This record gives sequence, structure tokens and C-alpha cells, in this order.
Amino acid sequence: MATVYSVGRTNNRATPTVMNPVNKHKGRIRVMHDVYEASSLASGDVIEMFIMPNNARLLEGSLAHDALGSSTTLSVGYAEHKNAAGTTVSASAAAYKAAAASTSAQKVDILATLALGSGTTIDANGDGMPVTVTMGGAAGTGTIELTIKYVLD
Repeated sequence: MATVYSVGRTNNRATPTVMNPVNKHKGRIRVMHDVYEASSLASGDVIEMFIMPNNARLLEGSLAHDALGSSTTLSVGYAEHKNAAGTTVSASAAAYKAAAASTSAQKVDILATLALGSGTTIDANGDGMPVTVTMGGAAGTGTIELTIKYVLD
């Protein structure tokens, strides 16, 4: 039976030791959380919830909401922003959670898979990256709450 090592553990075992980025090893978990009270928020409307800082490693998150109305959906992603090199990054409304029904009150995971951003590191300039929630399907009314846990330092 073989013993294999992760990237971080391989760095620790190297001679000389290679330091792992603090957003991967021994970093402090931080939380971004905010709430929006929707009142007939139209399909296609975008709520900018908060700004994630450059180099934040996304760990997990949740989207909680009231029953927003018949045929409504919500997705979670990011708005157009500039990366650390100054290049424009196009918006991606469903980068962290694909559009799903919001017709009944619930709390769901975001960043739930590697494809949906789990473990990714934010590449943004000094302005950071705006995280968004997008209403779809129909107009919605009710409370929308978004939380993301991340490591920065």
C-alpha cells in the first residue's frame, strides 16, 4: 500500500520547506453575509449583495429565502469586474448556484461543487468582486439572504 501526499503536504515535506499560502493552510475563516428585501423584484433583476476581496478562497455558502412567488427562480454568481491584471471579467449570474425554484421558503448550499466554485480563489483588482443574486422566471417578493465563508489570511 502506497502513501501519497497532497500539494500542501508535499510542500511541507520539501527541503527546504515550501510555504503554503495562508488562504490554504492555517488561515482564518471569515464571513460575508447580507440580506435584501425584495418587493416585486422583476425577472432578470440583479441584486449586488457584497464585494469579495482579492485572494479570498471560497469555502462554502448558503442562499436562504422566503417563498418569493409563483414561477420565481434565484441564481448566485458575480457581476462584471476587473481581475488583478486589470482585464475585464464578464458577469456570470450562475457561477456559484444555478437558477433554481424559489417558490417555497428554503435554505440551499452554494459553492456546492468544484464546478460551482468550491475552493476557488478570487482574482480581482483592488475593487474586489461583486457577488450577485439574480431573480428569474417571474417577479418576486420576500427576503433573500446570502452567506459565504472564505479564507483570506
